[in-house]
Amino acid sequence: MTKITAAITAVGAYVPDFIMTNKMLEELVDTNDEWITSRTGIKERRILKKEGEGTSYLAIKAAEDLLRKGNIDPKEIDLVLVGTATPDTLVASTAAYVASQIGATNAFAFDLLAACSSFLFGMSTASGFIASGKYKKVLLIGADKMSSIVDYTDRTTCIIFGDGAGAVLFEPNTEGLGLQDEYLRSDGLGRNFLSMNAGGSVMPATEETVKNRQHYIFQEGKTVFKFAVSNMADAAAKIMERNQLTDTDVSWLVPHQANKRIIDATANRMGLDNDKVMMNIQKYGNTTSATLPLLLHDYEQQLKKGDNLVFAAFGGGFTWGSIYLKWAYNSK
Repeated sequence: MTKITAAITAVGAYVPDFIMTNKMLEELVDTNDEWITSRTGIKERRILKKEGEGTSYLAIKAAEDLLRKGNIDPKEIDLVLVGTATPDTLVASTAAYVASQIGATNAFAFDLLAACSSFLFGMSTASGFIASGKYKKVLLIGADKMSSIVDYTDRTTCIIFGDGAGAVLFEPNTEGLGLQDEYLRSDGLGRNFLSMNAGGSVMPATEETVKNRQHYIFQEGKTVFKFAVSNMADAAAKIMERNQLTDTDVSWLVPHQANKRIIDATANRMGLDNDKVMMNIQKYGNTTSATLPLLLHDYEQQLKKGDNLVFAAFGGGFTWGSIYLKWAYNSK
């Protein structure tokens, strides 16, 4: 029996029009362009300014871009997954709303929350549904409106994050292309160092939690950086070793866009030159669940059928891992 693998067959993306530059942040907090650029690699980020619109707006736009480019009938989609750390609401599924809005009326849908690793973990989830043989088209979206939980008086976090969304379509493949291997991990103690303290069941919203600004993202920068550097690099190296991949075998590293120094450390551990590393952090900052699909969108024209891609991510929780995928098509 021919083995079924899950391959990416289409890509879409969306970023808001409004550009927040480092210069603009200089007016909000005690920072400057040189400091931000030298420590993060970020020059600007996109912010969703539309009143009353949340993560679903970004996700819908990215999905519509994919459907339009791929000339895909949304009624053929079996499952819609939305990886996000900023769902529209804490109860109703953002994915279900997105599916309805794009016309995926024959799909079931659910959200997946693993912070900055949401899209990476979503790739594994989508692959499992495809490999089961029961599902033919799985739409995976990574989307976050990080500006909704960023404190723009906190210079340690407000310089990092932006808003955006990316989408990919997974379909069955029998040529040996698509997802080949995965190495995914988590450590629950990490929530002490990167989280949003209030708004959940442990600390429901009160007048006091709002006054204390506890509904914004918090991170202990040095600890998170140390864990991210070691774990992202280790996971990518493990995938290479397990699949007997050398630096010449790897066509592209697709790394989570959290910090240029973390990306560089991962590439160095893999022995990759800069021209094999996807990078757009300078344009978008850290869009959390959206970084990986945004990279695929921006580099789609350079990808060739059979290319070996190594994805790597690290996020709050802590969550991290790496995925090895063979690209399944040549861009038109």
